[in-house]
Amino acid sequence: MLDSAMAALASLADPSLLIMLLIGTVAGLIMGLIPGLGGTGAVAILLPITFGMEPPQALALLIGALAVVHTSDTVSAVLLGAPGSASASVTMLDGYSMAKKGQAARALTLAFLSSMAGGIIGAVGLTLAIPLARPLVLSFASPELFMLTVLGVSLAAVLSRGNIIKGVSAGLLGLILGMVGTSPTTAEERFTFGSLFLGDGLSLVAVALGIFGLAEIASRASQRRGEKQTISLGGGWGQGIREWLTHWTQVIRGALIGIWAGVLPGVGATAGTWMAYGQAVATAKDKRQFGKGDPRGIVGPESANNSVEAGDLIPTLLFGIPGGVPSAMLLGMLLTYGIQPGPSIITEHLDLMYLIVWSFAIASILGALLCFLSVKQLAKLTKVPFAVLAAGLVAIMLLGSFQEGGQLGDLWIMIILGVFGWLLKSTGFPRAPFLIGFVLAIPLERYYFLTDSLYEGFDWMARPGVMVFLAILILPMIWAFIKFIRARRHTNLDDGHRDEQPEDDEAPLKNSTWSLAASGIFFVAFAAALISSASFSPEARLVPQLVSTGGLIFSGILLFIEIRRRLRDRTPKADQSISEEAEGILATQPAKAGWTLDARFALKTFLWMTGFLALTAAFGYLVAVTIFIPAFLLIVARARLKVAIIYTGVLYIVLLALPSLLPIDLPQGWLNTLV
Repeated sequence: MLDSAMAALASLADPSLLIMLLIGTVAGLIMGLIPGLGGTGAVAILLPITFGMEPPQALALLIGALAVVHTSDTVSAVLLGAPGSASASVTMLDGYSMAKKGQAARALTLAFLSSMAGGIIGAVGLTLAIPLARPLVLSFASPELFMLTVLGVSLAAVLSRGNIIKGVSAGLLGLILGMVGTSPTTAEERFTFGSLFLGDGLSLVAVALGIFGLAEIASRASQRRGEKQTISLGGGWGQGIREWLTHWTQVIRGALIGIWAGVLPGVGATAGTWMAYGQAVATAKDKRQFGKGDPRGIVGPESANNSVEAGDLIPTLLFGIPGGVPSAMLLGMLLTYGIQPGPSIITEHLDLMYLIVWSFAIASILGALLCFLSVKQLAKLTKVPFAVLAAGLVAIMLLGSFQEGGQLGDLWIMIILGVFGWLLKSTGFPRAPFLIGFVLAIPLERYYFLTDSLYEGFDWMARPGVMVFLAILILPMIWAFIKFIRARRHTNLDDGHRDEQPEDDEAPLKNSTWSLAASGIFFVAFAAALISSASFSPEARLVPQLVSTGGLIFSGILLFIEIRRRLRDRTPKADQSISEEAEGILATQPAKAGWTLDARFALKTFLWMTGFLALTAAFGYLVAVTIFIPAFLLIVARARLKVAIIYTGVLYIVLLALPSLLPIDLPQGWLNTLV
């Protein structure tokens, strides 16, 4: 194993690997500044660029971005009080307080050094996990691997904090969507409805960018103004370094908490940073300064948010269970290269494992160094209105989705799933279980059939490893049920930060008519899948029918709850006993009834995306960009004409040169094919 580690380190002397690592690091730093993108957006946008690369170069690019995305999201949190990601909101409590006192440089020093240390400690944790977990992983057979895939989807749903029924329903629907295409066991087509395009299944990039990327753009595109308040960096760089050295125990504790949060599927960086902040408060003798500029409130969370990403890689690489959405996409990339996480990656691709470790550690150091050198320039990007950024992001995301299959159909699927992703986000459905279910659909089915063919009946469930995984699967459900009962009895008032910061904490349409419609869509989708699967062969329909039946049960419960809530909330018009105060409260909640301003703007944004795609299909990508970008900037973002012209010109030149620099194809329109 030492030989593999040294060989992986020596391979980083390859200039192509170092360049990809540097590009990934810079891209990750920029993505971290843009609200709502984070690691998910960084990996999803960079993933198409990896097509055609060798696995080492592709991994260096993606790991470089993943390692530093939580390093730069602190800049806007400290300087503007507007975190680049949900996890950075914890740092904002004390970091922004320091900045308002003229100590922004001190706060950023603590944050950058802690992020760097958290990334390095996370890489060490991943290194130690390889020899410790190797005997266990090599002992796994198909029953254990099948249970691990089930565990990955289930835990992501159960631990995603929020409505568990919604989480399980989203995970099961992701499994159904992942089964579109050719069956891995019988080679017959399923859910394709005679379409050749759907025969190869749906593109991972299109699904990820639709559910997360376009949905986030539609949610935030109404932000037409940048941040006007400016806070000077001031001095304090040296003071920050000295303070950071005195709080080294907080750095280690925060990093270890982050690794643990990353190992648990579906928990993620947000929960990890809040847990680290909670332990910092709990172990402090003097708690009065927390939230007012205490350095311990920065060091602990910042150490945790970078080590979380390394922790995510432990279950992803060693067991094939994505710890979060970015690692789920990384898993999908490995599968496209024929690299199967689990026993095979340890026995056949150990050098790649250590390449990931070294890349993560080096990128963490590079990210902190680049942040120190460019913090003034990075801070300027946070002042750009999101609507202005959205124009370029839409163009880049649609181009990225085109790269995997080279078909415009992927772009239409991406926009449809973007609308669906916005509906999930706005109504409080967790989206991570959906994507994890999509990625694990084929491995789950393949391992199930291997298990079913090798064992009589349910004898495989008596294996010790399977029983352990069953216990791990059932215990969180029991605990969640106990919490539900306690909540009904009003006895869970002391849970603290555990339930703060849910995955999708911006759900303005939760418990509204939109939420009822979303539940109905889930129910109809599962019913349609169950009916369609009846025409498949017995082998091809077994798993889809099991998943569809489970989905019908959970979505049926959800639909019943939503309908009951509508009936319960209906107030009789004849009741004249409502006080004026209550009437005032009801009057401030028009969102429950129907179209809100944000919903209208999201719909308009998707219509703009559809128009851009229609232009691409007709005239080609470059022509569509030259029409869409300035129109979107002038009409939607309300940017100045000079900004629109320069923005469009720069983007056009970059896109024109891109195919000669990277293995990227630009979509050609119907008119181009005629010419």
